[in-house]
Amino acid sequence: MKEVFTSEFKSFYKNVQGNEGDKCKYNTRLDTYGCGCQHNCDYCYARSLLSFRGLWDAANPRVADIEKVKRKINRIQPGTILRLGGMTDCFQPCERKHRVTYQTILEMNRCRVGYLIVTKSALIAEPEYMDILDRELSHIQITVTCLDDAKALLYEKSSPPSKRVWAILQLQRAGFDVSIRLSPIIETFMDFEKLNSLGIEKCIIEFLRINPWIKQWLKHVDFSSYTLTRGNYRHLPLSEKIRIIDKIHIPERTVCEDVTEHYVYWKEHLNPNKEDCCNLRVQQKFTNQERRGPCGDG
Repeated sequence: MKEVFTSEFKSFYKNVQGNEGDKCKYNTRLDTYGCGCQHNCDYCYARSLLSFRGLWDAANPRVADIEKVKRKINRIQPGTILRLGGMTDCFQPCERKHRVTYQTILEMNRCRVGYLIVTKSALIAEPEYMDILDRELSHIQITVTCLDDAKALLYEKSSPPSKRVWAILQLQRAGFDVSIRLSPIIETFMDFEKLNSLGIEKCIIEFLRINPWIKQWLKHVDFSSYTLTRGNYRHLPLSEKIRIIDKIHIPERTVCEDVTEHYVYWKEHLNPNKEDCCNLRVQQKFTNQERRGPCGDG
């Protein structure tokens, strides 16, 4: 059984199955780096899954073979949207050296394959990356868990929250489909008054779920309210989630949810797009040639 898991989690390209895959519209993931992430966040589900299997190396993530990545992209139907950064961050610090994400974006642009980038890094808003992002193909979610740079260092090694907020506003002003991803939202970590004053237009919210690994790593969280058990995780009850959501006054709010009955509630009562809890602005237009099939090697 261990060999099956090892093969699955080493793959740079995968279709997420099960409870998450059934709910997520963008369940096909492409990881430019894997088996570790230099951000090494204490709330990271991928870190807990891979640590359990002995596959997590935060200091030395594995680097995807860009030629294999290009071959895979060339076989994908134009108009498809892949998530970049499923198990690990595609803009973690080693991207500055290896630039696999940069080359991947160029190839997806060429093949007219859309990409949903989920990152905790401000690197994406630096000029060399903003210059290659295609406004029709790109969708960006930048994760922020608190707005205090010093406090964030207690549980994550990503770009300071102030830099990430700067990146969101830069991309927003430039006309990109960008959201702040409050993932996970932890009530005691977030300054809601400051959050609501930032001028950010879109947010996607995901609540913390707890397993023994995350409980061990997150030493500054009171878990007493996490009384709902589903599978191997503990969750907040829906009433607590609704109370926290009501503190967020960003104009466009949507919730990414793991608990099935809560997922149904957000779909019916909050999420702007009932078929897409990421609430992406998809306005892609393709020529007849692009519609016919994968882009090939030419």
